[in-house]
Amino acid sequence: MSATIVRRDIRVASLADLKERERIVLDVEGTELGLYFYLDEVRAWYNVCPHQGGPVCQGKTMARTIQLVRDDLKSGGPGHHPTDRNIVCPWHGFEFNLLTGRHTTDETVRLRPIPVRVDGDDVIVTV
Repeated sequence: MSATIVRRDIRVASLADLKERERIVLDVEGTELGLYFYLDEVRAWYNVCPHQGGPVCQGKTMARTIQLVRDDLKSGGPGHHPTDRNIVCPWHGFEFNLLTGRHTTDETVRLRPIPVRVDGDDVIVTV
C-alpha cells in the first residue's frame, strides 16, 4: 500500500500586502513557510534551515557582503552587492540567496522551495 500525497493551492496573502511587508512568515496547514517579495519576484521557502533545522525565514534579510576592489586593484574593504539579498538563519548565521535559495558558498546546500504563483492580487502556494 502506498500513501498518496494530496497537494492543493491556498491563497496566503495579497500581493499588495506582500510588497509592502516584503516578507511574511506563516503556517499553512502545518507547513511553516516564508513568503518574500524582492526585485518584483515572489518566492516561498520552507521555514527550515538545511544546516540544523533553524527557523531560517525568521532571520534577517540583508545585502550580500562583498569585497570591494579599488581602481588600483587594492582592497577597498567590505561592501554590499547592489542587488543580491540574503536570508540569514537566526540560529547559526547561514546565509542563503533570497531569490535562488542557494547557500552563499556551498551551492549544494539550499533552501527548499514551495511552489508559489501570483494570480491578480492573490499570492497562492501549493502545499
